[in-house]
Amino acid sequence: MLMVMDIGNTNIKTGLFVDGKLKNSWRLQTNHLRTADEYGTMMESFFDHLGISTDVVDGIIMSSVIPSMNYTMEHMCELYFHRRTAMVVNSEMNLGLNIKYDLPSQLGSDRICNSVEAYHRYGGPCVVVDFGTATNFAVISKEGDFLGGLICPGIMVSADALVERAAMLHKVEYVMPEKVIGTNTKEGIQSGLIRGYVGQVDYILQQIEKELGAKPTVVATGGMSGMIANETKRIDIVNPTLTLEGLARIYEMNK
Repeated sequence: MLMVMDIGNTNIKTGLFVDGKLKNSWRLQTNHLRTADEYGTMMESFFDHLGISTDVVDGIIMSSVIPSMNYTMEHMCELYFHRRTAMVVNSEMNLGLNIKYDLPSQLGSDRICNSVEAYHRYGGPCVVVDFGTATNFAVISKEGDFLGGLICPGIMVSADALVERAAMLHKVEYVMPEKVIGTNTKEGIQSGLIRGYVGQVDYILQQIEKELGAKPTVVATGGMSGMIANETKRIDIVNPTLTLEGLARIYEMNK
């Protein structure tokens, strides 16, 4: 059984794969103050809930956008998964892609995982839009070249900034109101946040297509992907487990 971990700014997404198929997944809150023992006991509780032992894990791979947490999570794997060493995703691994980034070492490992899985599963050219703490766009050519992309504030980051800087505005749930023109403050914020974000995504994808000179397959992942995809015709596929699947694929290519 393969365990994969995607360490993001907000959550640590974990999955268990058997024969290449995702069988279980869960999330933990990212907290750099937690120790290896704290994360280890949380992991054990999930395995206990599933009725299986950590002994069944014979491979571990992780991606991380928080380098300061890498040692904690690697140490946790050694302590709680019978001294298993975690493979850590980086741009120098066998990925089946040509990384054309100016400084490949600065390319986020989550973007690497998304790009690898999207290209090998759906072909190129393709664009991955990951709606997380940041919304990032990754562009892969028909030939399998990772060309680069864009990084934007995520919709929740934008909402938090709006509320923090405006005394009269408050947090709202992320629900699309029926009308564009809000008749109260709550609907006005919801319409502005979500429709404004849809407009941003549409415009960026339009410009990427223009620059590529070809229509790419657009794959969305991340927490807000389903909502945004419902409001635009430019997103072709929603795959909420794309990053975890990319981790599993990279492990098989490099184990």
